[in-house]
Amino acid sequence: MSDLVRDAKPKKNRKTRTGRSGGKSDTVSTVEKTDTREEALVKGEPLPVGLPILPLSDTVLFPEMVLPWVVHGEQWVRLVNDAILSDKLIGLVARRPREEQDGDIASSDELFDFGVMGKISRMLKLPEGAVQILVLGLSKIKIVEWKQEEPYPIALVEHIQDRETQNDEVEAMVRAIVALFQKVVELAPHLPREIFVAAMNMKNPTRLAHFVVSNLNLDVARKQEILILSDLQTRLHRVNYYLTRELEILQIGSRIQNQIHSEMAKTQREYLLREQLKAVQRELGELDDRSLEMNEIRGKIEQIRLPDEVRIEAGRELDRLSRIPPASAEYPVLRNYLDWIVELPWSVMTEDALDMAIAERILDEDHHDLEKVKERILEYLAVCTLKKNIKGPILCFVGPPGVGKTSLGKSIARAMERRFVRISLGGVRDEAEIRGHRRTYVGALPGRIIQGIRKAGTRNPVFMLDEVDKLGLDFRGDPAASLLEVLDPEQNSAFADHYLGVPFDLSRVLFIATANMLDTIPSPLLDRMEVIRIPGYTDRDKMAIARRYLLPRQMDENGIPEGALLISDEILMKIIREYTREAGVRNLEREIASLYRKTARRIASGEGGSFEISEDRLRDYLGPRRFSDEAVFGKDRIGVATGLAWTKTGGDVLFVEAAVLPGKGKLILTGHLGEIMQESARIAYSCVRERTDCWHVERGYHEKSDFHIHVPSGAIPKDGPSAGITMVVALLSALSRLPVRHNLAMTGEITLTGRVLAIGGVKEKVLAAHRTGIKKVILPEENVKDLEEIPSDIRKKITFFPVKTIDEVLEISFRKKRDSNRNRNCS
Repeated sequence: MSDLVRDAKPKKNRKTRTGRSGGKSDTVSTVEKTDTREEALVKGEPLPVGLPILPLSDTVLFPEMVLPWVVHGEQWVRLVNDAILSDKLIGLVARRPREEQDGDIASSDELFDFGVMGKISRMLKLPEGAVQILVLGLSKIKIVEWKQEEPYPIALVEHIQDRETQNDEVEAMVRAIVALFQKVVELAPHLPREIFVAAMNMKNPTRLAHFVVSNLNLDVARKQEILILSDLQTRLHRVNYYLTRELEILQIGSRIQNQIHSEMAKTQREYLLREQLKAVQRELGELDDRSLEMNEIRGKIEQIRLPDEVRIEAGRELDRLSRIPPASAEYPVLRNYLDWIVELPWSVMTEDALDMAIAERILDEDHHDLEKVKERILEYLAVCTLKKNIKGPILCFVGPPGVGKTSLGKSIARAMERRFVRISLGGVRDEAEIRGHRRTYVGALPGRIIQGIRKAGTRNPVFMLDEVDKLGLDFRGDPAASLLEVLDPEQNSAFADHYLGVPFDLSRVLFIATANMLDTIPSPLLDRMEVIRIPGYTDRDKMAIARRYLLPRQMDENGIPEGALLISDEILMKIIREYTREAGVRNLEREIASLYRKTARRIASGEGGSFEISEDRLRDYLGPRRFSDEAVFGKDRIGVATGLAWTKTGGDVLFVEAAVLPGKGKLILTGHLGEIMQESARIAYSCVRERTDCWHVERGYHEKSDFHIHVPSGAIPKDGPSAGITMVVALLSALSRLPVRHNLAMTGEITLTGRVLAIGGVKEKVLAAHRTGIKKVILPEENVKDLEEIPSDIRKKITFFPVKTIDEVLEISFRKKRDSNRNRNCS
């Protein structure tokens, strides 16, 4: 059955009320007194058994209710015309909801089984063949059998009589329904107040229930449920439930509406008050908050001495800010940009302290030794005294950890009376960290350089770039390349940060970079810096540093009274030599801090007096010694030579071991050796083969032996050419069965012809030998000039053997002389 029946437009008159027919609220009205079902029966009007059935969409007609309806379609218009010509009686049955239907089914299956017999009281023809009818519900019917489908459906129906009861429970439910319906009418915007008056005057409970349900916003299934129920009490219970539910929904909606209206009223009220306030301020010659804000920013821009380019850009952005509403997303971006502009020290500079004596005294107070660094800073101050507009140098302190590179920057700033700023570059991989993000990015900020300048508050601070050798590189750009402009004295006077978009003068900044090694610093960046090497400390230096700085600092940090803990020089030297082996003093301070903490525990436990650290107490506090001077207290061994190496943590002593095994002349290398060190091992093997005749080695050994060279510790990577002569000595010792002097260390690069070439890091290597207790050192003759950097007291304690060839090295390393008569290569 096609859906050709649609609801009529509402009509209003003095005796009826109309609503939205065919929707969730049906058009119903009470029946006039002369048209009630009871009077129709009194008049003897027949109640036919066979009725034409008119389907209703989205609505239900109840007995004694009136429904206006618009009928479309030839089939249904014919049904209405035939009913008008006969007795005007038709059956009105609601269609089942769409979700209950299963596709294209028979027309009778689309309708509920229960409906209402109605009488057409009025008909009006409409354009396009439609008619509007006004139907009066007479009685409830049940479809028993369908008689025909064409030209319109006719069904045999059974008339249903509802059971009417009168008792106290029915009376109570009627009163409750009336009370609830009154509240619903008051809250529902589509229900007029007159409809409650009509409900209150209804004495019949069934009629009241039908009337209330017809005017509630219920779906067809729920209305059909009320129509089908025959028991009065059950019907009233359901109506009461639906009224309560509808009231709760209306109350929730009312609260939401009241909240919205309240917020809107508050917003409108605030807007009106602000407008009135603006009008009053204009009359009084005052300004509102936004105007005051704009004037404040403009005043700051005018007060500070900005470069012309920056002043023009700031004025342009301020004009844009004044035209943008505060609620705009661009407003905070522009405001933040202007805040950066006015807070940067474009023209603020601190006055340098140019008293050379005071600066030298401060540098000596804060740091022991480091004469080269102090001399370079004093030279800079001297030049500043003679020339006022000197550009800041770019210094790079290179040295092992713990030698005081970072703290030295603070001392320089204190000596020059400048502000100090430090940023760590370790692990920085994004180029924008240095040059900033463009303002188009969300949460954009200037780079770390501009942020540090803002933090310092001046444009000539001491700016420390810590760990510059640990910069990273990935798809976001190369931060080391971004530093090229920062650290170039010829370019950094117009450093352009991406966020600012205007140049900033960095030429007066004293940049100090720190690094543990130079190998990982790109060459263009390294070329812009003046490298100052800070070697490790000697034992005497560590002793002085501990007495002047470490002990007083740990005593203060651990709350130990002065004189409560006594540490003798002998005990302090044992800590330096037996518990730490480093170029700096960082681990030394940790061990000293451990002594003070354990003493603090004893004092807190109630022990009194002063405490002295004896050797036994030292072992109890710090445990057994961690390092031993194997090279000093050992003995001469075959196949083991002592070498000197340079690492990023300072100089170190390493042992090269060699062994001769049965085989076929294979060279085996272990110990995590790099490519350069492996090449040195192969060159050393060739040098040894050329000189075996001079050292009483059996001929043809290489055809029946394998040679194994190992450098402990195997887990630590090692590389470089300076272990070349050490490998030659170890390998020849293993072949000749001659022991190597245990108190002798050596360093030097070997060539295929036996020449010993110069190496680097002489001072660090010699200091490492001194820390280990070695008294004799072999080094290339070309490195003799580097011994001037070594403190004189250490030079006096070590015997140096400058060499040119590997033969000289072998003569010194073995206690037995070579046999120069066996082969011409021995000469």
